Amino acid sequence: MPRVHGSLDVGDGHAIWWEVHGAADGKPAVVLHGGPGSGAGAWWTELFDLERYRVLLFDQRGCGRSTPHAGAPAVDLSANTTDHLIADVERLRGHLGIERWLVLGGSWGSTLGLAYAQRHPDRVTEMVLFSVVTTTAREVEWVTEGVAPLFPEAWERLRAGAEGRAEGEPLVDAYNNLLVDPDPAVHVPAARAWCAWEDAHVGGDADPRYDDPTFRLAFARLVTHYWRHAAWRGPTELADGAAAIAHVPAVLIHGDRDVGSPADVAEDLAGRWPAAELQILADRGHGAGGTASAAITAALARFA
Repeated sequence: MPRVHGSLDVGDGHAIWWEVHGAADGKPAVVLHGGPGSGAGAWWTELFDLERYRVLLFDQRGCGRSTPHAGAPAVDLSANTTDHLIADVERLRGHLGIERWLVLGGSWGSTLGLAYAQRHPDRVTEMVLFSVVTTTAREVEWVTEGVAPLFPEAWERLRAGAEGRAEGEPLVDAYNNLLVDPDPAVHVPAARAWCAWEDAHVGGDADPRYDDPTFRLAFARLVTHYWRHAAWRGPTELADGAAAIAHVPAVLIHGDRDVGSPADVAEDLAGRWPAAELQILADRGHGAGGTASAAITAALARFA
């Protein structure tokens, strides 16, 4: 259970749900969840020694317990961008009276973590990033179209679900257009098809959260919204920006079987980031769990 929790008005009609776990006098840390749109599940706290850490979990705009929820088709996403999320992190930090903190982020959360730290390097003590991505157009093209030969049947179902797709239109754009359509006959099957593709390329067991139609639509809308804009960052912006955080100690953790998010992104970052340590985990795919969770927990223990 969280020690304290609340909802913070961050402007633009958005309110962010937050909760703090752990010791009142513990080392401050903020968790940046993936997706975008996954929400901050309680499992994140299991990665920390809560006797030594004071951990902030929050649901990013449009998902979880934050409002408005992107699972409502009429909700506008124009005030839901990387820069808006960075500003939300800073508002939460100020609201809780935290001067500096460790940043933990996974998958999309690693992109947001990099963007946040590069904007506010004086606020970050250390970073632990896993399933490292920078959400560039190249990475998005790879995970939506480049990996097709590895999952031919699943990808053919994804392609077939992009009804009305114009010739040469990227799949991520086509799906975003379907997902913002107010007609349930359009956005419901699009969300189902998109999340089936997520299950296929991430691997492992089917994600039970996709059984919830509200979660499924919000997740698909937010992912395609952020991906089609390449996180509103240039092709090398976050990689080049490693210079701004060169002094920040970090551990980058990535699985060697993460086919949707190849390790070259993490390797490139580590090469530009003198204070970062790269750990490539054998026989590990995308996300936490197993040896990834053990590596994350060890890194957090080191920085505690």
